[in-house]
Amino acid sequence: MSERPKAVVLLSGGLDSTTTLAIAKAQEFDVHALTFAYGQRHQAELDAARRVAARLGTAQHIVAQIDLRLFGGSALTSDIELPKGRKPEDMAHGIPCYPLPARNTIFLSFALAWAEVLEADNIFIGVNAIDYSGYPDCRPEFIEAYQHMADLATRAGVEGRQRLMIHTPLIRLTKADIIRKGLELGVDYALTSSCYDPSPEGTACGRCDSCLIRLKGFSEVGLQDPISYRLEG
Repeated sequence: MSERPKAVVLLSGGLDSTTTLAIAKAQEFDVHALTFAYGQRHQAELDAARRVAARLGTAQHIVAQIDLRLFGGSALTSDIELPKGRKPEDMAHGIPCYPLPARNTIFLSFALAWAEVLEADNIFIGVNAIDYSGYPDCRPEFIEAYQHMADLATRAGVEGRQRLMIHTPLIRLTKADIIRKGLELGVDYALTSSCYDPSPEGTACGRCDSCLIRLKGFSEVGLQDPISYRLEG
């Protein structure tokens, strides 16, 4: 039986969540990774999450099946056209059409439920408020509010047996800083997938917001991104 503190780590298979998992491992947490099959249009991120969990090593990796297609409202789960080729200044203002409605509220709620069952006091999430494209629930204000709610939401918390801590180690880092941190920890970013619109084979489009932010990060580090991109006209 491990004596290390347990942590639930939200793992999408992308660059940020993979780096976050590596940080939790480096801090000697007993990592339980949680991934969501939420009805996304592609399987690339699920495949990436499984690769990452296997390579980095976790005590447990669960892929939770939830169907957010029922609600619609996101280009990630419907036939709404994804914006591509946006400029950095466009990404920095306004909320685009592709975020899942209440995404991190939903995902953190599942993580909170699992943490209570595991008697884990720690949840890691790779939100970032610097190089991102308008997600309202990646901001520090949201995490602080959720932390307060979590303290009131579980029996263990109300009884004083659990003091949950939501860790956001990337929230103030640029994408380049995140990549540098991951490389220091030995992360193989070739395992990851960040694209919102990959090919059926998992090749990244290179033009969606996530690809552009990722490519910018690697460029600022002075390295070539190890994943493959398809050429689009």
